[in-house]
Amino acid sequence: MQHQVKAKKHLGQHFLNDTTIAKQIVDALLEKDKTTPIIEVGPGTGVLTQYLINEVDKFYALDVDTESIQFLKTTYSDKKDKIIEADFLNSDIQKLVGNKFNVIGNFPYNISSQIMFKVLEHKQDVNIVVGMFQKEVAERLAEKPGSRTYGILSVFLQAFYDIEYLFTVNENVFTPPPKVKSAVIRIIRNERQHLNCDEKLFFRVVKTCFNQRRKMIRNSIMPLLENRELTHPFYEKRPEQLSVEQFEELTLFVEKNMTTKN
Repeated sequence: MQHQVKAKKHLGQHFLNDTTIAKQIVDALLEKDKTTPIIEVGPGTGVLTQYLINEVDKFYALDVDTESIQFLKTTYSDKKDKIIEADFLNSDIQKLVGNKFNVIGNFPYNISSQIMFKVLEHKQDVNIVVGMFQKEVAERLAEKPGSRTYGILSVFLQAFYDIEYLFTVNENVFTPPPKVKSAVIRIIRNERQHLNCDEKLFFRVVKTCFNQRRKMIRNSIMPLLENRELTHPFYEKRPEQLSVEQFEELTLFVEKNMTTKN
Protein backbone atom coordinates (compact mmCIF):
# COMPACT_ATOMS: atom_id res chain seq x y z
CA MET A 1 0.00 0.00 0.00
CA GLN A 2 1.37 3.44 -0.92
CA HIS A 3 0.89 6.25 1.56
CA GLN A 4 0.51 9.46 -0.43
CA VAL A 5 -0.46 11.80 2.37
CA LYS A 6 2.10 14.54 2.85
CA ALA A 7 4.40 13.36 5.61
CA LYS A 8 4.83 16.10 8.12
CA LYS A 9 5.99 16.37 11.68
CA HIS A 10 3.30 17.26 14.16
CA LEU A 11 3.22 16.88 17.93
CA GLY A 12 6.78 15.59 17.75
CA GLN A 13 5.78 12.70 15.50
CA HIS A 14 8.02 11.09 12.92
CA PHE A 15 6.21 8.82 10.47
CA LEU A 16 7.49 5.27 10.16
CA ASN A 17 8.03 4.29 6.51
CA ASP A 18 9.36 0.75 6.93
CA THR A 19 6.56 -1.78 6.48
CA THR A 20 8.63 -4.67 7.85
CA ILE A 21 9.06 -2.90 11.17
CA ALA A 22 5.41 -1.85 11.10
CA LYS A 23 4.38 -5.49 10.76
CA GLN A 24 6.67 -6.47 13.64
CA ILE A 25 5.01 -3.88 15.87
CA VAL A 26 1.53 -5.10 14.98
CA ASP A 27 2.50 -8.75 15.41
CA ALA A 28 3.91 -7.97 18.87
CA LEU A 29 0.38 -7.08 19.92
CA LEU A 30 -1.69 -9.55 17.92
CA GLU A 31 0.40 -12.55 18.98
CA LYS A 32 -0.74 -11.82 22.54
CA ASP A 33 -4.34 -10.76 21.95
CA LYS A 34 -6.44 -10.69 18.77
CA THR A 35 -9.89 -10.25 20.30
CA THR A 36 -9.76 -7.16 22.54
CA PRO A 37 -10.59 -3.84 20.81
CA ILE A 38 -7.48 -1.91 19.73
CA ILE A 39 -6.88 1.83 19.69
CA GLU A 40 -4.10 3.10 17.45
CA VAL A 41 -2.86 6.44 18.73
CA GLY A 42 -1.60 8.79 16.02
CA PRO A 43 -1.92 6.60 12.90
CA GLY A 44 -0.52 9.35 10.67
CA THR A 45 -0.01 7.91 7.19
CA GLY A 46 -1.43 4.53 8.20
CA VAL A 47 1.68 2.33 8.11
CA LEU A 48 0.43 0.38 11.15
CA THR A 49 -3.23 0.85 10.29
CA GLN A 50 -2.96 -1.23 7.12
CA TYR A 51 -2.16 -4.34 9.18
CA LEU A 52 -4.93 -3.74 11.71
CA ILE A 53 -8.01 -2.28 10.10
CA ASN A 54 -8.92 -5.44 8.18
CA GLU A 55 -7.65 -7.91 10.78
CA VAL A 56 -9.24 -6.63 13.98
CA ASP A 57 -13.01 -6.47 14.31
CA LYS A 58 -13.03 -3.64 16.82
CA PHE A 59 -10.23 -1.32 15.74
CA TYR A 60 -10.14 2.46 16.11
CA ALA A 61 -7.52 4.85 14.73
CA LEU A 62 -7.42 8.13 16.69
CA ASP A 63 -5.55 11.18 15.44
CA VAL A 64 -5.80 14.91 16.04
CA ASP A 65 -4.38 15.70 12.60
CA THR A 66 -7.22 16.46 10.18
CA GLU A 67 -5.13 15.76 7.08
CA SER A 68 -4.18 12.29 8.30
CA ILE A 69 -7.77 11.49 9.20
CA GLN A 70 -9.06 12.62 5.82
CA PHE A 71 -6.43 10.55 4.03
CA LEU A 72 -7.24 7.42 6.03
CA LYS A 73 -10.99 7.84 5.55
CA THR A 74 -10.44 8.15 1.80
CA THR A 75 -8.15 5.13 1.74
CA TYR A 76 -10.51 3.02 3.84
CA SER A 77 -13.80 4.48 2.67
CA ASP A 78 -15.72 1.37 3.72
CA LYS A 79 -14.37 1.59 7.28
CA LYS A 80 -14.74 5.28 8.03
CA ASP A 81 -16.34 4.52 11.38
CA LYS A 82 -13.02 3.07 12.58
CA ILE A 83 -11.13 6.30 11.89
CA ILE A 84 -11.78 9.02 14.44
CA GLU A 85 -10.51 12.56 14.71
CA ALA A 86 -9.94 12.75 18.43
CA ASP A 87 -7.30 13.45 21.05
CA PHE A 88 -6.46 10.26 22.93
CA LEU A 89 -5.23 12.25 25.92
CA ASN A 90 -8.39 14.31 26.34
CA SER A 91 -11.14 12.03 25.07
CA ASP A 92 -13.63 9.88 26.94
CA ILE A 93 -12.15 6.62 25.72
CA GLN A 94 -14.88 4.41 27.14
CA LYS A 95 -17.49 6.45 25.30
CA LEU A 96 -15.57 6.00 22.05
CA VAL A 97 -14.64 2.32 22.19
CA GLY A 98 -16.06 0.69 25.30
CA ASN A 99 -14.49 -0.51 28.53
CA LYS A 100 -11.71 -2.89 27.50
CA PHE A 101 -9.07 -2.00 24.91
CA ASN A 102 -5.41 -2.39 23.95
CA VAL A 103 -3.23 0.43 22.65
CA ILE A 104 -0.73 0.56 19.80
CA GLY A 105 1.13 3.33 18.03
CA ASN A 106 4.19 5.07 16.74
CA PHE A 107 3.78 7.55 19.55
CA PRO A 108 4.63 11.25 19.15
CA TYR A 109 7.80 11.66 21.18
CA ASN A 110 6.75 14.74 23.13
CA ILE A 111 3.53 13.23 24.46
CA SER A 112 4.59 9.59 24.87
CA SER A 113 4.89 9.91 28.65
CA GLN A 114 1.46 11.54 28.80
CA ILE A 115 0.08 8.61 26.81
CA MET A 116 1.47 6.24 29.44
CA PHE A 117 -0.12 8.26 32.24
CA LYS A 118 -3.43 8.03 30.34
CA VAL A 119 -2.96 4.26 30.16
CA LEU A 120 -2.41 4.22 33.92
CA GLU A 121 -5.70 6.06 34.39
CA HIS A 122 -7.33 3.15 32.55
CA LYS A 123 -5.17 0.38 34.01
CA GLN A 124 -8.21 -1.76 34.80
CA ASP A 125 -9.23 -1.56 31.14
CA VAL A 126 -5.93 -1.63 29.20
CA ASN A 127 -4.30 -5.05 29.03
CA ILE A 128 -1.54 -4.52 26.43
CA VAL A 129 0.31 -1.55 24.97
CA VAL A 130 2.80 -1.90 22.12
CA GLY A 131 4.45 1.29 21.03
CA MET A 132 7.34 3.12 19.46
CA PHE A 133 9.15 5.50 21.79
CA GLN A 134 12.32 7.51 21.81
CA LYS A 135 14.95 4.94 22.78
CA GLU A 136 15.89 6.66 26.04
CA VAL A 137 12.24 6.79 27.12
CA ALA A 138 11.70 3.12 26.23
CA GLU A 139 14.77 2.12 28.25
CA ARG A 140 13.59 4.21 31.19
CA LEU A 141 10.16 2.59 31.24
CA ALA A 142 11.59 -0.93 31.07
CA GLU A 143 14.49 -0.34 33.45
CA LYS A 144 14.75 -2.14 36.78
CA PRO A 145 15.64 -0.64 40.18
CA GLY A 146 19.27 0.32 40.55
CA SER A 147 19.63 2.03 37.18
CA ARG A 148 20.19 5.74 36.79
CA THR A 149 17.37 5.92 34.26
CA TYR A 150 14.83 4.20 36.54
CA GLY A 151 12.36 6.91 37.52
CA ILE A 152 8.85 8.02 38.39
CA LEU A 153 7.04 6.57 35.37
CA SER A 154 9.12 3.38 35.62
CA VAL A 155 7.72 2.79 39.11
CA PHE A 156 4.16 3.77 38.26
CA LEU A 157 3.97 1.54 35.18
CA GLN A 158 5.83 -1.40 36.69
CA ALA A 159 3.41 -1.40 39.59
CA PHE A 160 0.70 -2.61 37.21
CA TYR A 161 2.48 -3.76 34.03
CA ASP A 162 5.29 -6.05 32.95
CA ILE A 163 7.44 -4.18 30.43
CA GLU A 164 9.49 -5.81 27.68
CA TYR A 165 12.01 -3.95 25.52
CA LEU A 166 11.53 -5.55 22.10
CA PHE A 167 13.94 -3.91 19.65
CA THR A 168 15.78 -0.74 18.66
CA VAL A 169 14.84 1.19 15.52
CA ASN A 170 17.24 3.30 13.47
CA GLU A 171 16.55 6.88 12.44
CA ASN A 172 16.52 6.21 8.69
CA VAL A 173 13.14 4.43 8.69
CA PHE A 174 11.23 7.60 9.56
CA THR A 175 10.02 10.63 7.64
CA PRO A 176 11.39 13.05 8.68
CA PRO A 177 14.30 11.20 10.35
CA PRO A 178 14.53 11.98 14.08
CA LYS A 179 17.86 12.93 15.61
CA VAL A 180 17.65 10.02 18.05
CA LYS A 181 17.12 6.29 17.89
CA SER A 182 13.75 4.79 18.71
CA ALA A 183 12.63 1.57 20.32
CA VAL A 184 9.55 -0.62 20.57
CA ILE A 185 8.35 -1.92 23.91
CA ARG A 186 5.46 -4.14 24.96
CA ILE A 187 3.57 -3.48 28.17
CA ILE A 188 1.33 -6.23 29.55
CA ARG A 189 -0.97 -5.92 32.57
CA ASN A 190 0.29 -7.89 35.54
CA GLU A 191 -1.75 -9.61 38.24
CA ARG A 192 -1.62 -6.75 40.75
CA GLN A 193 -5.13 -5.34 41.01
CA HIS A 194 -4.46 -2.90 43.83
CA LEU A 195 -1.48 -1.55 45.69
CA ASN A 196 -0.95 -2.58 49.30
CA CYS A 197 -1.23 1.07 50.29
CA ASP A 198 -3.16 4.19 49.42
CA GLU A 199 -2.62 4.70 45.67
CA LYS A 200 -2.71 8.51 45.69
CA LEU A 201 -0.23 8.66 48.54
CA PHE A 202 1.98 6.09 46.76
CA PHE A 203 2.15 8.35 43.71
CA ARG A 204 2.90 11.32 45.95
CA VAL A 205 5.68 9.49 47.80
CA VAL A 206 7.31 8.31 44.56
CA LYS A 207 7.18 11.78 43.02
CA THR A 208 8.51 13.39 46.19
CA CYS A 209 11.47 11.03 46.33
CA PHE A 210 12.38 11.26 42.64
CA ASN A 211 12.02 15.02 42.53
CA GLN A 212 15.16 15.00 44.66
CA ARG A 213 16.65 11.81 43.31
CA ARG A 214 20.20 12.71 44.27
CA LYS A 215 19.23 12.84 47.91
CA MET A 216 18.81 9.89 50.22
CA ILE A 217 15.23 8.97 51.12
CA ARG A 218 15.82 10.36 54.63
CA ASN A 219 16.07 13.87 53.22
CA SER A 220 13.65 13.78 50.30
CA ILE A 221 10.76 12.27 52.28
CA MET A 222 10.96 14.67 55.24
CA PRO A 223 8.42 17.24 53.94
CA LEU A 224 5.72 14.54 53.95
CA LEU A 225 6.51 13.82 57.58
CA GLU A 226 6.47 17.47 58.60
CA ASN A 227 10.26 17.27 59.02
CA ARG A 228 10.00 15.01 62.06
CA GLU A 229 13.00 12.90 62.95
CA LEU A 230 11.90 9.34 62.24
CA THR A 231 13.79 6.26 61.13
CA HIS A 232 13.16 3.70 58.41
CA PRO A 233 15.32 0.96 56.81
CA PHE A 234 15.15 2.69 53.41
CA TYR A 235 16.34 6.06 54.69
CA GLU A 236 19.92 5.51 53.57
CA LYS A 237 18.90 4.56 50.02
CA ARG A 238 18.20 6.72 46.98
CA PRO A 239 14.87 6.46 45.13
CA GLU A 240 16.25 4.59 42.10
CA GLN A 241 17.24 1.76 44.45
CA LEU A 242 13.67 1.01 45.57
CA SER A 243 11.36 -1.52 43.92
CA VAL A 244 7.61 -1.08 43.61
CA GLU A 245 7.14 -3.26 46.70
CA GLN A 246 9.61 -1.16 48.69
CA PHE A 247 7.83 2.04 47.68
CA GLU A 248 4.61 0.43 48.90
CA GLU A 249 6.30 -0.24 52.24
CA LEU A 250 7.62 3.31 52.40
CA THR A 251 4.15 4.66 51.62
CA LEU A 252 2.64 2.65 54.47
CA PHE A 253 5.29 4.10 56.77
CA VAL A 254 4.46 7.64 55.65
CA GLU A 255 0.72 7.00 55.94
CA LYS A 256 1.08 5.61 59.45
CA ASN A 257 3.07 8.57 60.64
CA MET A 258 0.90 11.13 58.92
CA THR A 259 -2.16 9.50 60.50
CA THR A 260 -0.49 9.44 63.92
CA LYS A 261 0.29 13.12 63.61
CA ASN A 262 -3.23 14.01 62.55
